[in-house]
Amino acid sequence: MPVISVNDISKAFDHRVVLDGVSLTVRSGERIGVVGANGCGKSTLARILAGEVEADSGTLALRRGARVAYLAQQPQLDPGQSAAEAVLSGMDAWTLAKLRYERAVAGLQSTDGHAQKWIAEQAAAADELERQGGWERLHEAESILGRLGIENVDVRIGDLSVGRRRAVALSKVLVSRPALALLDEPTNHLDVERIEWLESYLRNQYDGALLLITHDRYILDRVATRTIEIANGSLYSYEGGYEEYLEAKAERSAQARRVEANRRNFLRRELEWLRRSPKARRGKQKARVERAERAVATPAPSNERSVELRIAAGRSGKSILDVAGLGIEMGGQRLVSGLHFGLVAGERIGIVGPNGCGKTTLLRTLLGELEPASGSVVIGKNTQVAYLDQMRSGLDEHASVEENVAGDRGYLQIGGRTVAVRSYMEQFLFDPPAARARVGTLSGGERARVALAKLLASSANLLVLDEPTNDLDVATLAALESMILDFSGTALIVSHDRWFLDRLATSILAFEKDGRVRRYSGNYSDYREALAVRGEAKAKASGSDTKTREQAKADGKKQRNGGSAGGSRKLTYAERLELEELLPRIEEAESSIAALEAQLADPKLYAAGGQGVKDLMARLEATKASAAELTARWEELEAKPR
Repeated sequence: MPVISVNDISKAFDHRVVLDGVSLTVRSGERIGVVGANGCGKSTLARILAGEVEADSGTLALRRGARVAYLAQQPQLDPGQSAAEAVLSGMDAWTLAKLRYERAVAGLQSTDGHAQKWIAEQAAAADELERQGGWERLHEAESILGRLGIENVDVRIGDLSVGRRRAVALSKVLVSRPALALLDEPTNHLDVERIEWLESYLRNQYDGALLLITHDRYILDRVATRTIEIANGSLYSYEGGYEEYLEAKAERSAQARRVEANRRNFLRRELEWLRRSPKARRGKQKARVERAERAVATPAPSNERSVELRIAAGRSGKSILDVAGLGIEMGGQRLVSGLHFGLVAGERIGIVGPNGCGKTTLLRTLLGELEPASGSVVIGKNTQVAYLDQMRSGLDEHASVEENVAGDRGYLQIGGRTVAVRSYMEQFLFDPPAARARVGTLSGGERARVALAKLLASSANLLVLDEPTNDLDVATLAALESMILDFSGTALIVSHDRWFLDRLATSILAFEKDGRVRRYSGNYSDYREALAVRGEAKAKASGSDTKTREQAKADGKKQRNGGSAGGSRKLTYAERLELEELLPRIEEAESSIAALEAQLADPKLYAAGGQGVKDLMARLEATKASAAELTARWEELEAKPR
């Protein structure tokens, strides 16, 4: 059953047509992913469906009684409300029933002599509240807020960051259970853990219709039942998720090329005939002439413009970056403790962890912008760094796109080649008028392209990228991935984009509890598999007091086998230092295990009522897991050639 339909709608801004005769029907329970280049009209379509913007022409029909909820990229919330109040405000019928119930309770507590009236009113309000989901809706709101990182539901909206406000706005949409949810970039500002929760929720718990605008290709692939693409003002629909969309689009593009090739061949043959046979243009041959004229008038299919990303890789030295015993503190909080790792040419390390854990602070410390609390960071003397920060802070809002990238130069030296600035800017989809626009007037995606153009104009052998996928459309993401894969240097990448990390990462640095940052071989999926293996090992350790050191070694080997190969290279300087420290740490952990087991075996502990047994068991479990991990790491490093 259709929830909403638009027919032949068009919309233009300043003579630029973004939607040209577009039609779309969204049915109950359907999950539609929306893709397209930045500025193509995706958000405009969502805003028209939400009733926030009127189309210039065409019609819109909404099923009677159906409610539409819209998550904008910049949602508007009352700064004076609490997070819980903001979320509950999206449940109009439930809120009215709750207020009616509370008013009846207040009436019963009064002495106005109308007790029977208030009893009846309370019962009616309770029935209506139950029809709207009952008091569980309040718990649901608190649960979804918590899942999206808002633990204190009483916090004022005005005291929250932009990202956390978006989490409240997203919670409001989900809790309200609309007939149609329009989500515009819902994963922006969410860390990987919360993105994975959102993906699971949309797949398994949300039962309304969904129109999802996102660059997260895993969510598109796993949630969408249909994918629509907006390009050149038109809408193209494909059944299935992102993978099916790519396959179908490739076939559509191939078909368009075949049609155009046939049209060109037909034109060539007809023109040859017309030139050879001037007398044959009369009588019955008139239809053939008209057919040729129509073919000439038919426009060729427009080629989609795509970003071209390349960077000149500088020559790398033997040592690129070595980190030994690094500790980082910020505001009295320990963010990183005892981090050891080294970089060799060709490695691409993805960095993941919850929001606020210190990923950006780690990058700034590695680059020398912040002083470490302990340990050392050594950058190779031949290392050339290109850094893209998360806020794109290197851009001058008042200068033009071209001035930000090239200053007053007309030519750039890139990889030993002289390139005209105009040609270079066109690789990033900035034609001359767009290149003269002020950066302060650009969209988030356009600003991201400017930052990339500025970054890639220099030579580097170490790319340091902090959330490089933010605001980029899918086509630009693919171009960025291809560039990094072709890059002969090394890369450190902070990202919440799982597809991006799966394609690029050769290892993962994961922020864990208490300042621990652990390195895992392989891409993001390998890292998640290693976590699962580690979880199984911990479960076995907690369920058995007889787990042996040999079993711990086997678990460690199993964990390491989850990643891609890379153990044949020689030990780095940082790894040698780490190896020297591992045996004392293993011995210390084993001594702690023996001491804890002796305490748990002491009859006096239980004679006194068993106080503290639970705490000792928890400490024993954690210490055993730590010993197993240290042993696994020692074996890994010991096996490498010196």
